[in-house]
Amino acid sequence: MKLQVHSIHFDADQKLIDFIQKKVDKLETFYDRMVDGEVFLRVNNEGIENKTVEIKIKVPGSQLFAKGQAPSFEAAIDLATESLRKQLKKFKGKVINSRV
Repeated sequence: MKLQVHSIHFDADQKLIDFIQKKVDKLETFYDRMVDGEVFLRVNNEGIENKTVEIKIKVPGSQLFAKGQAPSFEAAIDLATESLRKQLKKFKGKVINSRV
């Protein structure tokens, strides 16, 4: 799946981008008709959980969104992809039920 990664006010290294791509690609096991996606990485200045990840996934007829906030980008990505996994399973169930 085509994925755009936007790091706001900093430059993400290739290792982090590869980690994000790997995690989002795993979502295709739950729903394989994803069109494309965008990931926004932000560093907030306050608090311990200062890394924010927002993921938008476009699927036919809809757009799914998840946000994760944690002390590291990797943990925030895990939170956001877990949320998207649940949303994709629910979305796939709705699509299958609407066809019946």
